[in-house]
Amino acid sequence: MWYFDCPEIVYGEDALSHLEELKGERAFIVTDPVLHKLGYTQRITDILQEAGFEVAFFSEVEPEPSLQTVRKGAELVRQFAPDWIVGLGGGSSMDAAKAMWVLYERPDLQPDEISPMMELGLGKKAKLLAIPTTAGTGSEVTWATVLTDKSDGRKLSLGSRENMPTLSIIDPAMTARLPAQVTADTGLDALTHAVEGYISTFHNDFTDGICLKAIQLVFSYLPRAYQHPDDMEAREHMANAATLGGLGFINSWASLAHAMGHAFGSFFKIPHGRSVSLFLPYTLEYMARESALTRFGDIAHALRLDVDYDDEPASAAAVVAAIRDLQKQVGQPQSVADLNIARESFESQIEPLCEFAEGDGTYISGVRIPERDDLTRLFRAVYNGDTVDF
Repeated sequence: MWYFDCPEIVYGEDALSHLEELKGERAFIVTDPVLHKLGYTQRITDILQEAGFEVAFFSEVEPEPSLQTVRKGAELVRQFAPDWIVGLGGGSSMDAAKAMWVLYERPDLQPDEISPMMELGLGKKAKLLAIPTTAGTGSEVTWATVLTDKSDGRKLSLGSRENMPTLSIIDPAMTARLPAQVTADTGLDALTHAVEGYISTFHNDFTDGICLKAIQLVFSYLPRAYQHPDDMEAREHMANAATLGGLGFINSWASLAHAMGHAFGSFFKIPHGRSVSLFLPYTLEYMARESALTRFGDIAHALRLDVDYDDEPASAAAVVAAIRDLQKQVGQPQSVADLNIARESFESQIEPLCEFAEGDGTYISGVRIPERDDLTRLFRAVYNGDTVDF
């Protein structure tokens, strides 16, 4: 038995106007300092106040939000006692809002106790609204919550099916001012979600079509959104791709690129989307060695690549090449060395990188799960930019 989880989704041009229809009295906005300074908090506050809400906010969410930040924000939520918590921003703000929602409803818990095995009983005090300002993380439609423990730098992949947002508002206007680098990072994050969601061993009939459509949209519209920031058609389709990618992977699962990317990004402070997408082509090459279990022909067909779709190894090579070409189009690194990380620094962290990757919740869902020796070789291949032929 399996489940397909999905919040109510309002999307498209002027989707933010749905805020006027919310029922409630008090809303607490969770966001980051940059978005707050740019006026995003005020924009949402104005609409909510017009709808009759009293509004408070917390604007201290950092990239890769920490357990400590979540605890601080949750205390303010408890003091304000809202009936809506609003996660406004990229994945970090929405993940922080999810965790604060849990701690508001369950003050007896610590954030690192959030798990699928824990019955939370959410919704008695508040509902959760997610409003993404990037097109990539898909956090607006997932129950995954990635937090960082400052004590050791470890990324914690947390979550429960219960802390899926109640409502998600996907308005492409919210991504209109995204810098090119953020557009690329988050867009390739969406691609990684969709590709891994499709090839995960937990893939299913409900997620397959969603993932393939998200892959198509990213390939078609990410270069346009990157090169032409005011192309609102591209922005709208990328916003939809991000949401579809989130729905796809949360109802199947992410895989090895996420496990390795989580570990790498945590140690070297690289943005999440850039980290996981950097590892994607290498991990796909690794999994393609088990071609009897993969479905690269389907992805090649969806992208209309010039290859025999029944030839799985050839399809895998074509898909990997297409991903690397897309990365080049949007100025993304092709190896760890491209990030100007010294080899000595990287090598000094190989053991903990492997340990953290192996402990990640996404590590077990690939069609080929590496033993420690192979994992070490994979990390080194990504550093060098080597073809994975083992």
